Amino acid sequence: MAEDVLAKRPGWPAALAGPGPGARDGVGVGAVQGGVRLLLRAEGAALLVFAVLAHAHLAPGQWGRFAALLLLPDLAMLGYLAGPAFGARAYNAAHSVVGPLLLASAGVAFAAQAALLWPLAAIWLAHIGLDRLLGYGLKYGQGFGHTHLGRLGPRDPW
Repeated sequence: MAEDVLAKRPGWPAALAGPGPGARDGVGVGAVQGGVRLLLRAEGAALLVFAVLAHAHLAPGQWGRFAALLLLPDLAMLGYLAGPAFGARAYNAAHSVVGPLLLASAGVAFAAQAALLWPLAAIWLAHIGLDRLLGYGLKYGQGFGHTHLGRLGPRDPW
């Protein structure tokens, strides 16, 4: 690994090499850490709050539908049955804000459908915000536990 080479190079500050695959902090290569990681989790919390408030405004009283659909994007985890790389692509497709923003845009383009599409987009965004708040980031192809917010598992520090 390039990180190992950099860390062993004489006179090269080990801190610049970044964490290696077996990093003690549980973050790993390709994952954010420290204040940036905390900021991304706070961003997830803000997205969750915004989406819940948007749903309350767009579909008052329809909390049954909200609850029923909140975990729907997690069905994408079934992609991991086809392998970690395919599973990561399926999970990321369902957990990127691109999908719900396109759905909301369709509500703008087809105004007659906005009353249905906007609340669905809000539910989808709420799910993404909740996942990011909890540390379930976008996945790398090595496996479900390798995310842009750090490694998932017992050593997942805030």
